[in-house]
Amino acid sequence: MSDAPAPLVVVAAVIEQEDRFLVTRRLAGTHLEGFWEFPGGKCEPGESHEHCLVREIDEEIGARIEVGREICTVTHDYGDRQIHLHFRACRLLGPARPRLGQEMRWVARTALRTLPFPPADRELIERLSREDGC
Repeated sequence: MSDAPAPLVVVAAVIEQEDRFLVTRRLAGTHLEGFWEFPGGKCEPGESHEHCLVREIDEEIGARIEVGREICTVTHDYGDRQIHLHFRACRLLGPARPRLGQEMRWVARTALRTLPFPPADRELIERLSREDGC
């Protein structure tokens, strides 16, 4: 029997408009500070991926979203924690604005590789960076 903590379930919203993706920058003092990421967060126990994303997106960028299909899932071990990261295609249903003081940008598909993303995001960044997308 292992004493390792259960992996964290994290869900991230991949929001695309006009071939650009909405990304936010992790705040100082947080795990992976300074990295860019697709907005989202940890699922609470018993919480569905859809409910988690709706809640997290409201908390982070004050927007309503429509949650769509799962694009891909990644399991990554950061040493101090393991995550199961689910990327879901989402559509904004209103304006977005950073609510936590974080930076927020719309980034062109061709510019995604120029930003530092966490290691767990590498596969998704490669897929999105291709001209034909995912």
